[in-house]
Amino acid sequence: MKFRSGLVGSILGLLTAGLLMANGGRVEEAPYDLVITHANVIDVVAGNVRPDQVVAVRGDVIKLVEKASSKKYAAKRYLDAKGKYLMPGLWDMHVHFRGGDSLIQVNKNLLPLYLAHGITTVRDAGGDMTPALFSWRRQMQAGTLAGPRIFTSGPKIDGPQAYWPGSLEVETPAQIAKALDSLQALKVDYVKIYDSKISGDAYLNVIAAAEKRGMKTTGHMPYSVKLSEAVERGLDATEHLYYVFKACSSKEDSLTALVKKSLTTSKPLGLFAMLPAVDATYSQAAANRIFKLMATRKTAAVPTLFIGKTLAELPDTDHSRDTMLAYIDPKIRRTYTRRLSSAKGQSTEANQFRKKLETRFMSLVPQLQAAGVVVLAGSDSGAFNSFTYPGASLVGEVEMLVQAGLTPAQALRAATINGARFMGVESTAGTIAVGKNADLLLLAQNPFADIQNIRKINTVVSRGKAYSRQDLAAMLQAIKHK
Repeated sequence: MKFRSGLVGSILGLLTAGLLMANGGRVEEAPYDLVITHANVIDVVAGNVRPDQVVAVRGDVIKLVEKASSKKYAAKRYLDAKGKYLMPGLWDMHVHFRGGDSLIQVNKNLLPLYLAHGITTVRDAGGDMTPALFSWRRQMQAGTLAGPRIFTSGPKIDGPQAYWPGSLEVETPAQIAKALDSLQALKVDYVKIYDSKISGDAYLNVIAAAEKRGMKTTGHMPYSVKLSEAVERGLDATEHLYYVFKACSSKEDSLTALVKKSLTTSKPLGLFAMLPAVDATYSQAAANRIFKLMATRKTAAVPTLFIGKTLAELPDTDHSRDTMLAYIDPKIRRTYTRRLSSAKGQSTEANQFRKKLETRFMSLVPQLQAAGVVVLAGSDSGAFNSFTYPGASLVGEVEMLVQAGLTPAQALRAATINGARFMGVESTAGTIAVGKNADLLLLAQNPFADIQNIRKINTVVSRGKAYSRQDLAAMLQAIKHK
């Protein structure tokens, strides 16, 4: 009896310690929280597929990746991925949570839309509800809220009488220092600069001051500044392609001087007034120069092609029957009217030019990629950006990157590892490897073969928790509006 009791006690002790005897007599650490078996792992860096792999997760971290065998694994949950494709969760590198206190809850309700489309990380590009975002992050970390990981810039930096509420308005060096002090106190992840009112000097000074503090900067850019000047000051990324496009003009110097001169008149020239002249003076030599400089200085580009297409087609498209509208709160739908009214008020000539411009922007993307510029996939989804739906618009963006000329592998890198590298977290995110975050997307078919396969979602894993198609559907049903 003593022998048997001792034996039973030893076995129980092993189990309590989380150890289990596996094939071959080896002792393996167990149990895992999730074991995914027989998965075809998408290697976004190498651009290939590693067949028949086992991926084991404990907590929210990948603890094992190896070739499948007869070996047994103890886990709380198993997921048979035979015939399916496992890739890192998608990153949307340009979203907005905004609209003031009255829209905090309806913005929060958008979080399931990201997970339902395989997006496990987003980068908030400036808004007016930063404390709420930090609260959501704490809730998600605690496991009480489902949603993507969030990086945020906090409030935007702009000039006096800024367009967006909540912006930090700067002009002098002292104001710039105070704004950056406040952002550092908030512990934001980077600095977003906007161009509605900021002067050219203040814009460049923000970049230089942030660079000295070790803070990343991205943003729009006043047309009174050349992109090369911003890049040389240390700009880390340019949002949208309007500013890259201006730098592709053979007359960039004279166009910039014209904008500067107009600022002292009653009719200052803005971005949209200058775009036809920029288009008419496009130069491949100038384009090559700015692409080379961006690549050398490691300034990334966020094309946001999908929102450009969506806005260009607003006058001709009836969105009233969009299936995604059912998941958008009426309070956010009402913010769509501003852009919609503006688009419908444009002349036919202006609408045609807008579409031509989007075609031109599509042509820039493969050139940026070929030149070695880091391309980041971003949707610009959120309140006020009409019919650019959270989740679905990033999927559309990735597909448009391929339509523009990127390979599926390049487009997937733009929506995974490139974002992780840009945010400085590539050691813990962006690929499937031991030690990385367990943020995963299981697809029914190979996205390298057809990029539209990113729509064929079987399971999403966020922070180590697996959500089946049924789970995701239930999450969407909970936020659906009648």
